[in-house]
Amino acid sequence: MSKQGFRQSVSIPGLLKTTRQVFEQIPDSKSSNSISLTDHLMSGLAIFGLKYPSLLQFDQDRNMDLTRSNLKSLYGIKKAPSDTYLRERLDEVDPASLRKNYTQLLQVLQRGKGLEGFAYLDNHYLLSLDGTGYFSSNEIHCDQCGEKHHRDGRVSYYHQLLGAVLVHPDHKEVFPLAPEPILKQDGSTKNDCERNAAKRFLNDTRREHPHMKFIVIEDALASNAPHIKLLQALNYRYLLGAKQADHKFLFDWVDNTSTTVIHELIDEKGVIHRFRYLNNAPLNDANFELEINFLEYWEIKPNGKTTHFSWVTDILITQENLVPLMRGARARWKVENETFNTLKNHGYHFEHNFGHGYHHLSTVMVHLMMLAFLIDQIQQRCCGLFNRALDKAQSKIRFWQKIRNLFQSFLIPHWEAMYLGIANELKPTVIPYNTS
Repeated sequence: MSKQGFRQSVSIPGLLKTTRQVFEQIPDSKSSNSISLTDHLMSGLAIFGLKYPSLLQFDQDRNMDLTRSNLKSLYGIKKAPSDTYLRERLDEVDPASLRKNYTQLLQVLQRGKGLEGFAYLDNHYLLSLDGTGYFSSNEIHCDQCGEKHHRDGRVSYYHQLLGAVLVHPDHKEVFPLAPEPILKQDGSTKNDCERNAAKRFLNDTRREHPHMKFIVIEDALASNAPHIKLLQALNYRYLLGAKQADHKFLFDWVDNTSTTVIHELIDEKGVIHRFRYLNNAPLNDANFELEINFLEYWEIKPNGKTTHFSWVTDILITQENLVPLMRGARARWKVENETFNTLKNHGYHFEHNFGHGYHHLSTVMVHLMMLAFLIDQIQQRCCGLFNRALDKAQSKIRFWQKIRNLFQSFLIPHWEAMYLGIANELKPTVIPYNTS
C-alpha cells in the first residue's frame, strides 16, 4: 500500500475514471444537448463526493470560475448543469443502468488486492442485507413511491431500499453492492416488501458475481422456508436471525432433543460466552423436510448484563467454529451502523430530499450517493494518502469540511494535491502540483 502517492486503480482518480467509463455507456436520448448525460451523472456524483448538503448550494457554486475549474480537474466535468436540468435529466435514467458501476468498482477492489483478508469462513464473503427508508412525505410523490393510507384519509408517500454490503467482523470498511429499490408493488408489509426486493437482488447478484462465495446474513424476517430455498437454489450460504416467537416449533425441538449441545467459555475479561447448538433440525412443522442448523448464544458480562441471539444456518456447527459463526452473524449490524448510520450522520445527508422527480430521480440520487460512499470506502481500505489526510483531520466530518473548503476556495490541480494539503497542513496557496 502506498503511503505517499496514489495507487493507479484504487485511488480516487482511478475510481472516478472507472465510474465515468460506465456512465459513458448509458444511452443518452438527448445527446444533442450542450451538456452530456455523463456530465449530469458525474455532477450528481460530485455533489455526494464533496458532501454538499443540498443541490441549491451546489447550483450556487457551479457558475463560479473556480468551481468550474475544480470540477473539471477533479471530476472531469466539462460543464455542470443547473439544479433544474440535473433533476430533469436524471429523472429519466433507468436505475438498473447504474448497477454495472458497483460490479466494476468491486472488480477494481479485487484486482487491487483490497479484498485480501476480507474473506471469512472458508473464503466466503459476508453479505449483510437490510431494508431502510430514505424518503417520506405527505405531499411529494412519484410513480415509484410506496403509499401508506391512514385511517383519517391521509396518504403518506415513501421510498425504501434493500441495502447490501460486504462486511467483516475485524474490518471497519464495508463495500456496498447495488441497492435494490423496494417498489410500490412489492407489498404492503415490511416482510413482503423486503422479501420481494431480496428475490430480485439475490438473482441479480448471483448473475453478476457467479463465482463469488457469499454467506448471506440477515435479520429474523429472512428465516422462512421460501427465502431459505431461494438461497439454496442460488448457491448462497446463510446465517439468518431466528426469534423464538416466530419459531416455537424449532425452539421446542431444540429443547427436547438429546443431541443438543451446550458449550461455554470465559474470556480474559471474565465475559461468559454460552452456546447452544443443534445440527439437522427441522425449520418448522410445515417444512419438516427443510433441515437447518441452529445456533443460540448468550453473552454474560461480569456485571450480569446478558445479551442473547439465535440463528439458523446451513453451515455445519462444531465447537471449533462456534465463535467465528457468532462473530460473523453479529457483523450483520454493520449494514445499519457502518452503512445507513454513516450515510445519515457523517456528511452524506442520506435522508435529505435532493430531488424527487416523477419517475426515477429519487432512486438515481440514492445510487449516486451509494457510489460516492463505495468510492470513499475503497479509498479508506486501499489509499495511504487518503488515510493520512483523514487521520490529520481527526474525524470524517472535519475531513469532508476541509475538502469542500479547499474545493470552494482554491484552484486544485488534482486529488493528490488536495489530500497532501490536508495531510501536511499546507497553506492552500502552496499545495504542490507534483511531489515526485
